[in-house]
Amino acid sequence: MTWLVTGGAGYIGAHVVRALREDGVDVVVLDDLSTGDASRIGDVPLVQASLLDRDAVDRTIVEHDVRGVVHIAAKKQVGESVADPFYYYRQNVLGQLVLMESMRDHGVGRFVFSSSAATYGAPDTALVEEKSHLEPESPYGQTKVVGEWLAKDAEAAYGVRSVCLRYFNVAGAATPELGDPEALNLIPMVFERLTRGERPQIFGDDYPTPDGTCIRDYIHVADIATAHVSAARYLEGEGSSLVLNIGRGEGSSVREVIDMVGEVTGLDVTADVVARRPGDPPRTVASADGIRRWLGWEAQYDLRDMVSSAWDGWTLRHPEALDLPRRP
Repeated sequence: MTWLVTGGAGYIGAHVVRALREDGVDVVVLDDLSTGDASRIGDVPLVQASLLDRDAVDRTIVEHDVRGVVHIAAKKQVGESVADPFYYYRQNVLGQLVLMESMRDHGVGRFVFSSSAATYGAPDTALVEEKSHLEPESPYGQTKVVGEWLAKDAEAAYGVRSVCLRYFNVAGAATPELGDPEALNLIPMVFERLTRGERPQIFGDDYPTPDGTCIRDYIHVADIATAHVSAARYLEGEGSSLVLNIGRGEGSSVREVIDMVGEVTGLDVTADVVARRPGDPPRTVASADGIRRWLGWEAQYDLRDMVSSAWDGWTLRHPEALDLPRRP
């Protein structure tokens, strides 16, 4: 059985491809390489195409005898989605629709969907459960909600079973070569500022949390990858469709993350506190009970592992960071 991984040459996708291969699964990747890198996936077959290209999707499914799909390809920047929502609906929603129509027409009945904690918006609860109300605060988050609706309706109408995985805050790298190439999340943003000789920034320290900074559930990208393998294996059985969080069920504050960067790197991480960012909830932490119960999956890596592996990936691409002065 071959699994198609869309977006498989990206940061998360390449980790999923690696984990599937290590589990003995045959894989083909479809990626337009707008943000992906073909070198990340080695000798795995790659089809360079957009999901909006129905002919390319059809050929990939037929020529590689695809029997299951892991759908990761998407645009994912919240601010960009606010500025250009139609682009996000076209890429994320229409792209998924084209993909799932092809699956239906070729009898592919297993679907793992890369969803997001952005579907929840800013939940006012200690632990976010899958049954929590969905109130996304950006077009990006809305496209993920619609993606889950598509998956649910595909089961009712066409018998396509799915596992929708709502990621929380992804970090780290399985190997330095697979590190996150962009500085769009907290840990690489801290690395980027330190490498430029600037202080890290904390967006508000007056939240109702123990140290006043926002708390998030950080999850290692290698754990994200094994969760996808568990979901694919689950669908190879006769299990019904699921919607599950991927998180550790533990929160780390922004200040705790920055302090861990200091411990791992030996750098001075004294931070500047600046104004809050609009829409940042004080605390977002996953309930991980569902994925543990249904897939028997648990996260294996902690915050130190995430920061350490992310730093190894960062310094591979930015070797000048290794020459920064260490704290006495």
